[in-house]
Amino acid sequence: MKARRNKKQVPSFRKLIKTSKVKLENKLKNKQFKQQSTIKKYRKEQRKLRQAVKDAVSKKPVPLEDPKSEWPVKRMEREEEEEEEEEALPLDMMDEDDLQLMRDLGQKASFLTRDLSSSEPVHIKKRKHESVIAKYEKVPRTLQTAPEKELIHLLPIKDKSGIIPQTREKPVTDGQQEEEDEEEQEVEEEVIENPVPELTMEEHLIERKKKLQEKKIQIAALASAILSDPENNIKKLKELRSMLMEQDPDVAVTVRKLVIISLMELFKDITPSYKIRPLTEAEKSTKIRKETQKLREFEEGLVSQYKFYLENLEQMVKDWKQRKLKKSNVVSLKAYKGLAEVAVKSLCELLVALPHFNFHNNIIVLIVPLMNDGSKLISEMCCEAVKKLFKQDKLGQASLGVIKVISGFVKGRNYEVRPEILKTFLCLRIKEVELKKDTEDINKPKKFMTFKEKRKTLSRMQRKWKKAEEKLERELREAEASESTERKLKLHTETLNIVFVTYFRILKKAQRSPLLPAVLEGLAKFAHLINVEFFDDLLVVLHTLIESGNLSYQESLHCVQTAFHILSGQGDVLNIDPMKFYTHLYKTLFKLHAGATNDGIEIVLHCLDVMLTKRRKQVSHQRALAFIKRLCTLALQVLPNSSIGLLATTRILMHTFPRTDLLLDNESQGSGVFLPELEEPEYCNAQNTALWELHTLRRHYHPVVQRFAAHLLAGAPSEGSEALKPELSRRSAVELFETYSMAAMTFNPPVEPSNSKKKDKFLQGDSFLNEDLNQLIKRCCNEAATETPLDFSKCLKTSSQ
Repeated sequence: MKARRNKKQVPSFRKLIKTSKVKLENKLKNKQFKQQSTIKKYRKEQRKLRQAVKDAVSKKPVPLEDPKSEWPVKRMEREEEEEEEEEALPLDMMDEDDLQLMRDLGQKASFLTRDLSSSEPVHIKKRKHESVIAKYEKVPRTLQTAPEKELIHLLPIKDKSGIIPQTREKPVTDGQQEEEDEEEQEVEEEVIENPVPELTMEEHLIERKKKLQEKKIQIAALASAILSDPENNIKKLKELRSMLMEQDPDVAVTVRKLVIISLMELFKDITPSYKIRPLTEAEKSTKIRKETQKLREFEEGLVSQYKFYLENLEQMVKDWKQRKLKKSNVVSLKAYKGLAEVAVKSLCELLVALPHFNFHNNIIVLIVPLMNDGSKLISEMCCEAVKKLFKQDKLGQASLGVIKVISGFVKGRNYEVRPEILKTFLCLRIKEVELKKDTEDINKPKKFMTFKEKRKTLSRMQRKWKKAEEKLERELREAEASESTERKLKLHTETLNIVFVTYFRILKKAQRSPLLPAVLEGLAKFAHLINVEFFDDLLVVLHTLIESGNLSYQESLHCVQTAFHILSGQGDVLNIDPMKFYTHLYKTLFKLHAGATNDGIEIVLHCLDVMLTKRRKQVSHQRALAFIKRLCTLALQVLPNSSIGLLATTRILMHTFPRTDLLLDNESQGSGVFLPELEEPEYCNAQNTALWELHTLRRHYHPVVQRFAAHLLAGAPSEGSEALKPELSRRSAVELFETYSMAAMTFNPPVEPSNSKKKDKFLQGDSFLNEDLNQLIKRCCNEAATETPLDFSKCLKTSSQ
């Protein structure tokens, strides 16, 4: 059988060489391959010789290659061996005479492979009792052949014996020798590195500053090119983003921070005001204009780079969380926190600036767990970003996404989260929600008549007029954007439902959780939007919380505020007497003072406004008198801004309930005696006392408190000399409390400087002393100082005598 020629041209060794390292690797691989091919060639020859010996012994001469007489299995094995041999041995380089010579030798050389020490035939089966050493000895040895040298085939010579092939070794040229020498030199240079000269600290700082300046210029150049023409230079975003992997340990951290901030600002500037969706197969196959194709390429590049940028930021935060040092060791563990802070800041900026763009939900999923992070800086940063997003979100789509993630996160953590997470709900811009279905049915949107209905009920002229009228109504509806309003209400309703579900879960399962103040504060804000069906149960829960005694003072105030917000909205139709909430507020007012509880005054002012002013029809005269008396007494023991807020509330109550002016009359008489220690405002007999506290407050050091006290003593007139200025009378009690706050440690209004005249002469030094004292001091100073021993015994003797 003729050997199959290898048509695949083997590339030369020189063509495979590209770099110095690759050269060495290829040399080693080529050397190993040649050794393996030589061994394979030797094994194939031995196998053929053994087969020839077996045939000779059995006296059944079989040719070495007879495909017709071989069994199918052996034939397949033989073909596989031939393929391996073709790969290892270049048979196409051998002549047919040489191949025939090898076949003849294989048939005649049966004695060479015969084991002469044993009398057993060659083809006997292997016995199980053969020793391991004998088996090992029968394994053919591998030849340690020298690497084959490159040969040049010359013209053959013919003599009497036959054709003699002529070859010679290929001479090594000087160029090749120089290249090999250069390779060796390169390897030596790589192995033996030149020692780097040590730099002083000053030189090191100068070198670092120089490197940093070069990097800054490079970042600025790339960013300017992208901003000048984003569509054509979108590929430079990748180049800029690759600088996030800066490997120079001197400037790696600083450069990465600069690149993070630069990319964040770039994405904020070049991102379109719409969400980019992926193209469908039909859209990809259609032919489009060059401008459209250019825009598509820009959008695809922008989305991909934005995605990779967010993944890089996420990886930086994960590296800081895991605190695992990377193999490159370019950034230290201490620098991870700084990189993570910059990454979180960029994520927060993108969360607020690009709520409409792709991957916004992915940013939300990253930010929400960081709101509960142990680092106070990162937690506050994320909470402020979420609050800012809630405040500027007009439609409500982004707010809904954040609320869903926060609700799931709080539930997954079993309500063990920071209270600041739930306090972000207070920044939601929700003022209206969808009403119940029965009220919707009353005000159904107007539907247009179908063509059949018009044909049955209207004449031809009426149909014509009706068509024009409907067209006009559609245009007006589009101008009013009624569809967006309906969608906004739907989103707000869904958002508020999730918020209330979170609040009610905490009220039910985690009543002693630190989240309770935030929950009560949130319920107080959104109570007017709660469904009427939950009012009774919610009021019972709030009263139970107050009576349990486990709440702090501010938490109990939030409960009272929530209850009255419920009753002041849709709860007006309910027949519920909140007397127990009035009693609780009345008896706990004296817990406020000028110390730590002074901040609770703001909640008290909100509660009084809802309890007394807005529910004036449900408040009795005795209750109003009791609260006015207690507020004036409380104004004596709080800070000035709190006194101003309480006196402003007292003024509003005196206007709301005109008959309360009897507290300003000393000669009025009633039945009973005033009982200030009684906890029930209805039965304390407040009509039998007077507002003597106003006389004390009239001599207060704060001028605004003095003004309010004098105004109330005059009966709170709206005109005249005792009337308040518009800047005081037009503001609410809460606004006055915040305006005159002492939180900044400044006096508001500022203290006026004294106008005393300056003295012409100032006494200096001795002029302050008496003349006799001056003479005594001079005489003592002029006398020479003599050291005399102190004798206390004389003093003791004189004292004893």
